[in-house]
Amino acid sequence: MHREPYTESDFPRHPLMFYYEVTRACDLVCKHCRASAQEEPAPDELTPEEGLALIDQVAQFERKPTICFTGGDPLKRADLFDLIARAKERGITSALTPSATPLATFDAFRRAKEAGVSAIGLSIDGPNPEVHDAFRGFTGSFAKAMEMLDYARELRLPVQVNTSITRRNAHLVDEIAELLEGKGVAMWSAFFLVPVGRGVEEVRITPAEYVEVFAKLWRHAQTKSFAVKTTEAPHYRRYVLEQGGNPLAAPKQAAGGETVGRGGRARAPLGVTDGRGIMFCGHNGEICPAGFLPVLCGRFPRDSVIDIYRNHPLFQALHNPDNYKGICGRCGYRRVCGGSRSRAYALTGDPLAAEPDCIFEK
Repeated sequence: MHREPYTESDFPRHPLMFYYEVTRACDLVCKHCRASAQEEPAPDELTPEEGLALIDQVAQFERKPTICFTGGDPLKRADLFDLIARAKERGITSALTPSATPLATFDAFRRAKEAGVSAIGLSIDGPNPEVHDAFRGFTGSFAKAMEMLDYARELRLPVQVNTSITRRNAHLVDEIAELLEGKGVAMWSAFFLVPVGRGVEEVRITPAEYVEVFAKLWRHAQTKSFAVKTTEAPHYRRYVLEQGGNPLAAPKQAAGGETVGRGGRARAPLGVTDGRGIMFCGHNGEICPAGFLPVLCGRFPRDSVIDIYRNHPLFQALHNPDNYKGICGRCGYRRVCGGSRSRAYALTGDPLAAEPDCIFEK
């Protein structure tokens, strides 16, 4: 099915990515977990019927977003494959982000693909078990993540590897990149810490260290077989532009969303950020601009996700970067970057405030 490119004109009306946190349940205790996940499902989790109804409503966007089924660990939700199948029935592309636990078996990946998942996202936060397992709070998590990569490759499921960048591992970026080369990875997303959930206990890197990491990411984007993007560090786009690169280049098979690579067709316009091309629905139906921007804007099924995305005052404010404050509001790159709205909110209480981890101004 041919899909017209997602453009800047779509920002006010249709999200590019819709994140559905199907459960808070997870057997890991990751140091930086946004959700502060727990072993058992929360009592107010959307019912199976409500979950299906949410997907039906998302399908009513004239331009259907990609749904990412996330958590917690989505494999802890008993009706996960029914939700995936409903998305496929409604013509929605979907991705899945399972946790590296014994639930992530080859059979689970196979069932997910048969139900309709088109890409897998998994986390690798270090080049070895010592670093990664310390992040994840689970001995054997690194080995399991490597198994999951093998499962996906055997099933020909594109994989996006997510790496959380903190003081623990910023110096290991090159080693992680070398680990991923040859593993069949489609996309590497470097996630820069937002202090929410358990992440408030982690240590962010400095603005100057961001630039050092950006330089490494850009080098690997030019030389490795996978594409590279950042999450919650949109100022990487500005860095790439200043290096003469093309921040719109994307691989043929990626896990969805905006990419920064070295060739291929454009996947999405610059400027996708929290609440601007992105929308999040929590396990209990709470609607927010992003998982890391937990400002309650409505609650499904009482409220329509379509109406909230288009008409809620916060979403409308986020759609227009001219509303951003401080250096972000004055910066000439505000429409391609705009700073992390989640980090601005976490550190200042104002989602429109300047990006706290960027000192650039143009």
